[in-house]
Amino acid sequence: MNNTIIVLDFGSQYTQLIARRLREQGVYTEILPFNVKVEEIKAKKPKGIILSGGPASVYAPDAYFCDEGVFKLKLPILGICYGMQLLAHKFGAQVAPASHKEYGKAELTVTKAHRLFTDLPQKQIVWMSHSDFVKNLPNGFEAMATSENSPYCVFGDDARKFYALQFHPEVQHSEFGTQILKNFAKYICECESTWNMGSFAKTQIAKIKETVGNKKV
Repeated sequence: MNNTIIVLDFGSQYTQLIARRLREQGVYTEILPFNVKVEEIKAKKPKGIILSGGPASVYAPDAYFCDEGVFKLKLPILGICYGMQLLAHKFGAQVAPASHKEYGKAELTVTKAHRLFTDLPQKQIVWMSHSDFVKNLPNGFEAMATSENSPYCVFGDDARKFYALQFHPEVQHSEFGTQILKNFAKYICECESTWNMGSFAKTQIAKIKETVGNKKV
């Protein structure tokens, strides 16, 4: 299916919300387990990938990591919370425990004009839920927005189209979070807002008919 975005689920309680927010914007979104093989992702021909949040720490012995091939697909990637820390860790930044867990609202200040922030104010309220933080920028990335507790609240690499958010744009407490997800889909992944449940159902029914033919089911 064209215009598909894949969400890799690292165990966040908000993963389903990511998919819902994008589907509400007319972008078909499918959730897959974090350890899915890259071949399965390629078969779905997505326009972009989102790495969800999760309760683990990237430096823990049992940390969750996706297939290394995900980063070689030449597809846009958006890391959210744990997904952000995973991107940072993967590309050489240091991720460490914070002195205290940050949970609740925070003010985000955009420091770089970017398509990810199209039609958004420079300052906005976002929702934090994390106990680790990124100490320095990973190789090839630059800071795009800050918060009181993080100089790297949003960072990105335009060449590879890899972006990372410390906060959760999918929850309603992030006042412009849905718009950020929409901007990622529209301007970074170049998805069109053409999906709806009706068209999806018709497509699935057609596929079933093609598979079973005249057989009764």
